[in-house]
Amino acid sequence: MGAPALILASASPRRRDLIARLGVEPFAIRAADIDETPLPGELPRAYAERMAREKAEAARDDHAFVLAGDTVVALGRRILPKAEDEATARRCLALLSGRRHRVLSAVALRAPDGTLRERLSETIVRFKRLSEAEIAAYCAGGEWHGKAGGYAIQGAAEGLIAWISGSHSGVMGLPLFETRALLKAAGFPLG
Repeated sequence: MGAPALILASASPRRRDLIARLGVEPFAIRAADIDETPLPGELPRAYAERMAREKAEAARDDHAFVLAGDTVVALGRRILPKAEDEATARRCLALLSGRRHRVLSAVALRAPDGTLRERLSETIVRFKRLSEAEIAAYCAGGEWHGKAGGYAIQGAAEGLIAWISGSHSGVMGLPLFETRALLKAAGFPLG
Protein backbone atom coordinates (compact mmCIF):
# COMPACT_ATOMS: atom_id res chain seq x y z
CA MET A 1 0.00 0.00 0.00
CA GLY A 2 1.40 3.42 -1.02
CA ALA A 3 1.56 6.62 0.94
CA PRO A 4 -1.76 8.40 1.42
CA ALA A 5 -2.64 11.08 -1.11
CA LEU A 6 -3.01 14.74 -0.25
CA ILE A 7 -5.30 17.12 -2.10
CA LEU A 8 -4.49 20.80 -1.82
CA ALA A 9 -7.77 22.73 -1.74
CA SER A 10 -6.23 25.86 -3.23
CA ALA A 11 -5.20 27.12 -6.64
CA SER A 12 -2.60 29.38 -5.00
CA PRO A 13 0.87 28.76 -6.43
CA ARG A 14 2.30 30.11 -3.15
CA ARG A 15 0.56 27.43 -1.11
CA ARG A 16 1.80 24.75 -3.49
CA ASP A 17 5.37 26.06 -3.19
CA LEU A 18 5.09 26.27 0.58
CA ILE A 19 3.74 22.73 1.05
CA ALA A 20 6.65 21.50 -1.11
CA ARG A 21 9.02 22.90 1.56
CA LEU A 22 7.67 20.17 3.84
CA GLY A 23 8.49 17.55 1.21
CA VAL A 24 4.84 17.07 0.26
CA GLU A 25 3.70 16.93 -3.36
CA PRO A 26 -0.08 17.20 -3.65
CA PHE A 27 -1.76 14.37 -5.53
CA ALA A 28 -4.22 16.93 -6.89
CA ILE A 29 -5.06 20.62 -6.72
CA ARG A 30 -8.75 21.17 -6.15
CA ALA A 31 -9.65 24.81 -5.56
CA ALA A 32 -12.78 25.05 -3.46
CA ASP A 33 -15.52 27.15 -5.01
CA ILE A 34 -17.22 28.68 -1.98
CA ASP A 35 -18.76 32.02 -1.07
CA GLU A 36 -16.00 33.96 0.71
CA THR A 37 -18.19 36.81 1.91
CA PRO A 38 -17.73 37.50 5.64
CA LEU A 39 -20.87 37.03 7.70
CA PRO A 40 -22.37 40.18 9.29
CA GLY A 41 -20.31 41.02 12.36
CA GLU A 42 -17.88 38.13 11.79
CA LEU A 43 -14.51 38.76 13.39
CA PRO A 44 -11.28 38.14 11.45
CA ARG A 45 -10.17 35.03 13.40
CA ALA A 46 -13.57 33.32 13.09
CA TYR A 47 -13.73 34.23 9.41
CA ALA A 48 -10.28 32.76 8.61
CA GLU A 49 -11.09 29.55 10.49
CA ARG A 50 -14.48 29.20 8.83
CA MET A 51 -13.04 29.74 5.36
CA ALA A 52 -10.31 27.09 5.85
CA ARG A 53 -12.88 24.62 7.22
CA GLU A 54 -15.37 25.24 4.41
CA LYS A 55 -12.66 24.90 1.75
CA ALA A 56 -11.54 21.57 3.23
CA GLU A 57 -15.11 20.30 3.28
CA ALA A 58 -15.86 21.54 -0.25
CA ALA A 59 -12.87 19.62 -1.63
CA ARG A 60 -13.56 16.52 0.48
CA ASP A 61 -12.41 13.13 -0.72
CA ASP A 62 -12.98 9.91 1.19
CA HIS A 63 -9.72 8.43 -0.14
CA ALA A 64 -7.29 11.31 0.50
CA PHE A 65 -6.27 13.96 2.96
CA VAL A 66 -7.52 17.44 2.03
CA LEU A 67 -5.50 20.47 3.12
CA ALA A 68 -7.06 23.93 2.94
CA GLY A 69 -6.02 27.33 4.16
CA ASP A 70 -7.16 30.91 4.32
CA THR A 71 -5.20 34.06 5.11
CA VAL A 72 -6.81 37.23 6.42
CA VAL A 73 -5.25 40.64 6.93
CA ALA A 74 -6.96 42.34 9.86
CA LEU A 75 -6.72 45.90 11.07
CA GLY A 76 -8.36 45.73 14.47
CA ARG A 77 -11.73 44.05 13.94
CA ARG A 78 -11.74 44.99 10.25
CA ILE A 79 -11.07 42.38 7.57
CA LEU A 80 -9.15 43.96 4.70
CA PRO A 81 -10.19 42.73 1.25
CA LYS A 82 -8.21 40.86 -1.37
CA ALA A 83 -7.14 43.58 -3.76
CA GLU A 84 -8.69 42.96 -7.15
CA ASP A 85 -8.00 46.46 -8.46
CA GLU A 86 -5.30 49.06 -7.88
CA ALA A 87 -7.63 51.45 -6.05
CA THR A 88 -8.32 48.76 -3.42
CA ALA A 89 -4.60 48.01 -3.07
CA ARG A 90 -3.85 51.71 -2.57
CA ARG A 91 -6.59 52.04 0.08
CA CYS A 92 -5.30 48.98 1.96
CA LEU A 93 -1.68 50.16 1.89
CA ALA A 94 -2.71 53.66 3.06
CA LEU A 95 -4.57 52.06 5.99
CA LEU A 96 -1.58 49.83 6.85
CA SER A 97 1.00 52.61 6.53
CA GLY A 98 2.94 53.06 9.77
CA ARG A 99 0.61 50.73 11.68
CA ARG A 100 0.62 47.25 13.09
CA HIS A 101 -1.85 44.72 11.75
CA ARG A 102 -2.53 41.02 12.18
CA VAL A 103 -2.26 38.33 9.57
CA LEU A 104 -4.38 35.32 10.50
CA SER A 105 -3.59 32.17 8.56
CA ALA A 106 -5.94 29.27 9.25
CA VAL A 107 -5.25 25.71 8.12
CA ALA A 108 -7.72 22.82 8.05
CA LEU A 109 -6.88 19.18 7.32
CA ARG A 110 -9.63 16.70 6.55
CA ALA A 111 -8.56 13.06 6.85
CA PRO A 112 -10.06 10.30 4.70
CA ASP A 113 -12.08 9.14 7.73
CA GLY A 114 -13.73 12.59 7.96
CA THR A 115 -11.74 13.83 10.96
CA LEU A 116 -11.10 17.56 10.71
CA ARG A 117 -8.08 19.14 12.38
CA GLU A 118 -7.49 22.89 12.47
CA ARG A 119 -4.74 25.31 13.44
CA LEU A 120 -4.34 29.08 13.28
CA SER A 121 -1.23 31.21 12.98
CA GLU A 122 -1.34 34.84 14.07
CA THR A 123 1.43 37.17 12.94
CA ILE A 124 1.85 40.84 13.77
CA VAL A 125 3.22 42.95 10.90
CA ARG A 126 4.16 46.62 10.88
CA PHE A 127 4.70 48.59 7.72
CA LYS A 128 6.93 51.64 7.76
CA ARG A 129 5.11 54.93 7.18
CA LEU A 130 4.52 54.81 3.42
CA SER A 131 4.71 57.87 1.20
CA GLU A 132 2.35 58.31 -1.72
CA ALA A 133 5.33 57.67 -4.02
CA GLU A 134 6.12 54.36 -2.26
CA ILE A 135 2.50 53.23 -2.51
CA ALA A 136 2.41 54.19 -6.19
CA ALA A 137 5.70 52.38 -6.91
CA TYR A 138 4.54 49.24 -5.12
CA CYS A 139 1.20 49.26 -6.91
CA ALA A 140 2.90 49.76 -10.29
CA GLY A 141 4.61 46.37 -9.79
CA GLY A 142 1.25 44.54 -9.69
CA GLU A 143 2.17 42.17 -6.84
CA TRP A 144 -0.90 43.32 -4.94
CA HIS A 145 -3.35 41.62 -7.32
CA GLY A 146 -5.49 39.06 -5.48
CA LYS A 147 -3.57 39.51 -2.23
CA ALA A 148 -5.24 39.96 1.13
CA GLY A 149 -4.57 43.49 2.35
CA GLY A 150 -3.10 44.43 -1.03
CA TYR A 151 0.44 43.14 -0.51
CA ALA A 152 2.67 40.09 -0.91
CA ILE A 153 5.35 39.78 1.78
CA GLN A 154 7.45 37.54 -0.46
CA GLY A 155 7.95 40.36 -2.95
CA ALA A 156 8.81 44.03 -2.93
CA ALA A 157 6.56 44.70 0.09
CA GLU A 158 9.11 42.93 2.28
CA GLY A 159 11.30 46.03 1.89
CA LEU A 160 8.47 48.16 3.30
CA ILE A 161 7.88 46.08 6.41
CA ALA A 162 9.61 47.38 9.53
CA TRP A 163 9.12 44.13 11.49
CA ILE A 164 7.08 41.01 11.94
CA SER A 165 6.42 38.83 14.92
CA GLY A 166 5.18 35.37 14.02
CA SER A 167 5.14 33.20 10.94
CA HIS A 168 6.63 34.56 7.71
CA SER A 169 5.18 31.57 5.81
CA GLY A 170 1.80 32.29 7.43
CA VAL A 171 1.82 35.79 5.96
CA MET A 172 2.67 34.22 2.58
CA GLY A 173 -0.43 32.01 2.87
CA LEU A 174 0.42 28.72 4.61
CA PRO A 175 1.98 28.61 8.09
CA LEU A 176 4.44 25.72 7.80
CA PHE A 177 4.87 25.02 11.52
CA GLU A 178 1.11 24.65 12.03
CA THR A 179 0.67 22.72 8.77
CA ARG A 180 3.42 20.26 9.68
CA ALA A 181 1.88 19.76 13.13
CA LEU A 182 -1.54 19.03 11.57
CA LEU A 183 -0.10 16.51 9.09
CA LYS A 184 1.92 14.73 11.79
CA ALA A 185 -1.05 14.59 14.18
CA ALA A 186 -3.14 13.04 11.42
CA GLY A 187 -0.51 10.39 10.70
CA PHE A 188 0.43 11.76 7.29
CA PRO A 189 4.01 10.65 6.51
CA LEU A 190 6.58 13.45 6.48
CA GLY A 191 10.33 13.16 5.96
